[in-house]
Amino acid sequence: MTRTPTPPRVKTDRLVLREPTAADAPRLAQLANDFDVARMTTSMPFPFTRQDADAFLTRMAARDRAREAVFAVDIDGQGLAGMLGFHQKDEPGPEIGYWLGRSYWGAGYMTEAAEAAIAWARDGWAKRLMYSGHFADNPASGQVLVKAGFLYTGVVEQRMSRARGAKTPTRMMVWLA
Repeated sequence: MTRTPTPPRVKTDRLVLREPTAADAPRLAQLANDFDVARMTTSMPFPFTRQDADAFLTRMAARDRAREAVFAVDIDGQGLAGMLGFHQKDEPGPEIGYWLGRSYWGAGYMTEAAEAAIAWARDGWAKRLMYSGHFADNPASGQVLVKAGFLYTGVVEQRMSRARGAKTPTRMMVWLA
């Protein structure tokens, strides 16, 4: 049985994962307007403008909460640092995707966020199967997923990177409760 989650808010030692709001648009545009951030995602354009941020936040406010969950990732004392979301596609479970602003890379923030969000998806949203993937040239993202309990499937898909304007080899992974 799939439950419709309440608006998510998850606290960790260093982070708060919360529902994004329209007030996040300026900071979202600032952080996402970095080619090295955008190129590691499938759907983020580059350049990433304030209008892109507004459009993303409008789409997320209107999403089907039974099929999608989105978190703004706030670092205690620093505010919005990135985004993490679960999006239902054709697979039997949702796919997790995420990004952090460049100045927050390498500090373990996304591993902490992913672990907390996955625990919420398992316990609060009753998800038992999740998918993800990372571009082959982004092994750090693969390490986040491994630490969060994902396993490699052995499948490499060609997925579009909107910022790169090209398909990119993507190593697919799965998480099972």
